[in-house]
Amino acid sequence: MLKWEERIQGDAYTRRFEKGAAENTMIINMGPQHPSTHGVLRIICELDGEYVRRAEPVLGYIHRMHEKMGETKTWWQFLPNTGRIDYLHAMAWGHTYVLAVERLAGIEVPERAEYLRVISTELNRIQSHLLWWGAYLLDLGAFTPILYAFADREIIQDILQEPTGSRLTYCYHRFGGVRADVGPNFEQSIRDYIAYQRKRMPMYKDLVTDNVIFRNRVEGIGIIDQDMCRRYGATGPVSRGSGIDYDCRRDEPYSVYDRFDFDVPVYQEGDAMARYMVRMDELEQSIRIIEQALDQLPSAEGKHIAKKAPKPTFKPPKGECYAATEGGRGKVGIYVMSDGSKTPYRIRLRAPGYSNLSLFPELAQGTLLADTVSILGSLDLVIPEIDR
Repeated sequence: MLKWEERIQGDAYTRRFEKGAAENTMIINMGPQHPSTHGVLRIICELDGEYVRRAEPVLGYIHRMHEKMGETKTWWQFLPNTGRIDYLHAMAWGHTYVLAVERLAGIEVPERAEYLRVISTELNRIQSHLLWWGAYLLDLGAFTPILYAFADREIIQDILQEPTGSRLTYCYHRFGGVRADVGPNFEQSIRDYIAYQRKRMPMYKDLVTDNVIFRNRVEGIGIIDQDMCRRYGATGPVSRGSGIDYDCRRDEPYSVYDRFDFDVPVYQEGDAMARYMVRMDELEQSIRIIEQALDQLPSAEGKHIAKKAPKPTFKPPKGECYAATEGGRGKVGIYVMSDGSKTPYRIRLRAPGYSNLSLFPELAQGTLLADTVSILGSLDLVIPEIDR
């Protein structure tokens, strides 16, 4: 049998985990595969029995280099990339990118387009939370919830497919508006879905939220305090589950979010259950926003994009701009710099999954191995490779 030092030869990540003082520690890999790490994340764990002594995330299993691609494509050509950075809440990234460019170039957006952006982004947020709900329960060993989650999510995909032409990696936003106006049945199909989804929520509660087995897996597990959130830059449901009352839609309003009345769910416990409850409450708050947006939606059809919307040869003026929106996993940020050409000089992306993941090594230390799966799932990680 090979010695330990020989087996780890050539693996730079694993070599960092030298033998501990105790002789009974061992190294195992969580991922990159299903379950729990979803094929894009590897966690190297040093175990002392069933307890995690150290844990190190290893990225790069879905390498894209979006930032570098953004500097080799035209401003228009980078639009489809935004739907791949976070494939579960693609609309938030598309919205952030066009918002940054519109601020840089002084492009005005018709009101109808702003409302369509909000409606589509909030529907996509519900999609994202539903898939997380099903996948999280699958990580914990429950198979049934993901079937319900995908069935309900499928309805939203049918609704959004008509105006966007896609079912997952949406590319609906355009500089000055959106890709296409919605059809005559769009509003009614959404209202029908809302009525259906509200009837489903009690079932979610009975099946999962009040389930004693589920609660034993999440209550008091993975407690994140506010100081840890601030040190690592955690945002979204992760920070709101730790009592930080911040939501970009309310506190740094963009588009027409300041015209809607909605609550920001906040829980003080900081555990996996609190993060779960934040997302479940956000389903209802997104529905509230969508209902108000439908009620206020300007009726001028065809005003889905500005008359002087930029062409594919678009060259914004020299300068730089930053825009941020509230994504399903937290604060999405995009910085753009223009040198006056048709290609961005610099693009920098702030993915909330990175900051939320960065606290995991500290959080996992001393926990049971079984609880690390619950902790990882409660962070709702999408791991894009955006660096250079």
